[in-house]
Amino acid sequence: MRVLVLTGAESTGKSWLTARLQQRFGGVVVGEYVRHFIEQEQRDTCLGDIPSIARGQLMWEDAARGLTPELLILDTHLLSNMVWSQTLFGSCPAWLEDELLARRYDQHLLLSPEGAEWHADGQRCQPDVGGRWYFHEACRTWLERHQQPFVEIAGDWASREQQAVAYVRVLLGR
Repeated sequence: MRVLVLTGAESTGKSWLTARLQQRFGGVVVGEYVRHFIEQEQRDTCLGDIPSIARGQLMWEDAARGLTPELLILDTHLLSNMVWSQTLFGSCPAWLEDELLARRYDQHLLLSPEGAEWHADGQRCQPDVGGRWYFHEACRTWLERHQQPFVEIAGDWASREQQAVAYVRVLLGR
């Protein structure tokens, strides 16, 4: 099983690209638990929600890992929960990083905000490009610090897809 993670700021094409990669390569997709949480709760999140959101994300991820597909595509993982928690609330439960580091991820695609227009969807909250670049840099810094395998993806939508497909081919040895 190869585990691919799409990460980065909102409105950079993670969910769109996840669907495109699954269409092309198959595999199992794990979505963003926080979206499910917000739909269920019908309110903005708070710091006290972070543990529940993180446990939900891990539950979805672990259930998908249990299926042992050739390719597991994560639309996000705990790194996003950690960066959002720090960004929005100035704090993050320490156990999130421990849980994140306890799992193996074969490749991260870090999607750049460059060239990606922000789209409101009722849940997104960071329309300014400066905030999206901050989020992107926080993700990159964490990936580098923890020596996680990653590549940056930028450009228009067609270019992003082309780059991602090339990296997944390498990941799968095709």
